[in-house]
Amino acid sequence: MSAEKTNLLNLDHAGLEAFVAEIGEKPFRAKQLLQWIHQHGVDDFDAMTNLSKELRAKLKERAEIRAPKIVMDQLAHDGTRKWRLEIDGGSAIETVFIPETDRGTLCISSQAGCTLNCAFCSTGHQGFNRNLTTGEIVSQIWLASKLLGHGPGGTRRITNVVLMGMGEPLLNFDNVVAAIRIMLDDLAYGLSRRRVTLSTAGVVPMIDRLRAECPVSLAVSLHAPNDKLRDELVPLNKKYPIAELLDACRRYCADAPRIKVTFEYVMLEGVNDSVAHARELVRLLSDVPSKVNLIPFNPFPATRFKRSSQEAIDRFRDVLIAESLTTITRKTRGDDIDAACGQLAGRVLDRTRRSRRPASTVNAE
Repeated sequence: MSAEKTNLLNLDHAGLEAFVAEIGEKPFRAKQLLQWIHQHGVDDFDAMTNLSKELRAKLKERAEIRAPKIVMDQLAHDGTRKWRLEIDGGSAIETVFIPETDRGTLCISSQAGCTLNCAFCSTGHQGFNRNLTTGEIVSQIWLASKLLGHGPGGTRRITNVVLMGMGEPLLNFDNVVAAIRIMLDDLAYGLSRRRVTLSTAGVVPMIDRLRAECPVSLAVSLHAPNDKLRDELVPLNKKYPIAELLDACRRYCADAPRIKVTFEYVMLEGVNDSVAHARELVRLLSDVPSKVNLIPFNPFPATRFKRSSQEAIDRFRDVLIAESLTTITRKTRGDDIDAACGQLAGRVLDRTRRSRRPASTVNAE
């Protein structure tokens, strides 16, 4: 029986160096492989023309470059593009590209489903199957780059990557960090740390670990200005309440005066969108280096929530701005193909005890 091949999409620079050493090659081969795989989007070893025939033969015998299969490709009226990718085990994840005049943002997933069950998020309502491998995380950029023309002869369209798709990235820490290191590597995608944003619901110990091991831009899904309300909207708050979360945010920004945490706040009609809530939020963030991203709620089937009116959102924003809190209202993108924030769902073969559904298919983030 032949040995299982190593998927090179799972390996960062250090991992590739270990692999090439294992097959009797010198470390510089890892650099060449990084460039062929990630800068050129090559998955055929015979096309790697600066590698010897002997090395290419070894690679064909011992390795592969295998990404998930694209099972759906949708384009919204505003240019937003969404892919559904089938991963091993029967689940599917979703990835979204959001084009803008001066940037192209790719929103990627880190888990098949999510264990956190936030009340307003379609992904959480599907349950949870498993963590994605490093290769499955990176392959979302690899596939999108090829399809969008990123590379020699094409236009570099992916300028930012946000881990805001399906799943809680900090609950898949090792694989996520390995994937981020590939994103940052100049021999791969060459993104700056400020152009990679990790969004978390607030896994406090892992925020500290991220700061120590691989600091990138941090976004926190806050959604409420007090523990009582946040307990209802974000159940993780019962384990890591707001005071502990904000302490972790202060530590994340310590000794880095230009760094601010982005606090995401989904606007839910009659739930968290009053002027009183806005004033409470101002007091809460008064000593945290921060900016606030107001997100109009994007509905999904069976949700009990409604989107705040534009007037309510504007009033809320004006209270924050009046107190010198940097605030923007996120423009809803891709909602006609269920690609907007909070709508991604893909297909998750749920292994959590909270749901007895063998499978569920809900249209997207």
